[in-house]
Amino acid sequence: MQKEIVKMVERIDRASVYEVATKSPLEQAVKLSRRLENRIFLKREDTQQVFSFKLRGAYNKIRQLSDDDRKRGVITASAGNHAQGVALAAQKLQIPAVIVMPKTTPDIKVRSVRDFGGDVVLYGNTYDDAYLKAQELAKQNKQVFVHPYDDLDVIAGQGTIAKELLDQCDSMDIVFIPVGGGGLIAGVAAYLKTKNPAIKIIAVEPEDAACLDVAMKSGKREVLEQVGIFADGVAVRQIGEQTFNIAKHCVDDVLTVNTDEICAAIKDIFDDTRTIAEPAGALAVAGIKQYLETKALRDKNFVAIVSGAN
Repeated sequence: MQKEIVKMVERIDRASVYEVATKSPLEQAVKLSRRLENRIFLKREDTQQVFSFKLRGAYNKIRQLSDDDRKRGVITASAGNHAQGVALAAQKLQIPAVIVMPKTTPDIKVRSVRDFGGDVVLYGNTYDDAYLKAQELAKQNKQVFVHPYDDLDVIAGQGTIAKELLDQCDSMDIVFIPVGGGGLIAGVAAYLKTKNPAIKIIAVEPEDAACLDVAMKSGKREVLEQVGIFADGVAVRQIGEQTFNIAKHCVDDVLTVNTDEICAAIKDIFDDTRTIAEPAGALAVAGIKQYLETKALRDKNFVAIVSGAN
């Protein structure tokens, strides 16, 4: 597996995302740091033009398509943030894009996808429903399916966040990363652990959508019977195959947080930044707070990836 991780790091180093993405800021949450007696830094992916990290992986994947694939167009399934990333990437590269979204997707995300030129198909009540429909349409129309997380080029695009972190922070003790399908944590963890194995990587999931936690405990990918949709951006029933292969070697621990903890973390982020993270975007901060409830740690550097604000 080490060879695969090395190859992933090489993919991340080659990834080209900055035609659509920006190097997001790493800001200290001063009030939260004072209260928790440790230095808490927020990696602000909510500052991207689609208000989420997802445009990184989508663009890195789509820009590498052949001319023939581009003519056929792309299709994906997403609860929202990946959808906006694909729509923006396709618009930038002048490629037609179809986005299949669950009917439960918040209207603000549906409107945003349409604003970026994506052709929206609303289908089913869960991501899994939308995923199966998108696969069906991809075969019918010979479109390229852009997976929201279980694709090596998508993972590599998300991993560019890790390169930025190493440039922005001289000393990171623990990095807390939200998990849905695992694309973000696979890319970031592979890169950070390769470059500095001393950095601890902790995954954070909602209690009612803890697909990585279940997989880590059982040693294999399991399908959850159902998932909660409060944190809709990470409402995934099964961790990705590619992402789990990396995560099980690079992630040190998994924490699960409840809805109350997520809501409190949204308020904490607002108090320090005057921005409102979406529930999935606040997971990492919720994880830090829970972690420090049982650890007598002081003056450490903790990083939370604020993954989105949609």
